[in-house]
Amino acid sequence: MASTYHLQVVSLDGLEYEGDVQKILLRTIDGDVEILARHTNYCTAIGMGTAKVTMGDGQERKAACIGGMLSVMNGEVRVLPTTWEWSEDIDVERAKAAKARAEERLKDNMLDKEARIRAEAKLYRALVRLGSSGQDHHLQ
Repeated sequence: MASTYHLQVVSLDGLEYEGDVQKILLRTIDGDVEILARHTNYCTAIGMGTAKVTMGDGQERKAACIGGMLSVMNGEVRVLPTTWEWSEDIDVERAKAAKARAEERLKDNMLDKEARIRAEAKLYRALVRLGSSGQDHHLQ
């Protein structure tokens, strides 16, 4: 069996996960990072993407992970995301509706720069949630 380590995921909604895992792969502001057992101490900001957690038993779970911090200190790994939604908990219809609203908003040629940036961020969050749900083949 692969080596495991202790992972704690705490979002603004509370404790999302605590237990032993083989690895976590997530998007940081500098690109994708995979944390394995015995990883060196490390701290970085989290970007927007699908986190893949390989549990202690080898099962993989996915989650939409948006914003926050990742910390590896002395073998303890903490993910402190702004948003964390396990794939099975994502409301796909709500994410599709958010995607449609953002796309419609972006069609407005009169949007100022700030409103366009906000609409683009909302679209990207919706796409991350849909991709993380495993329903990404329904994006059209």
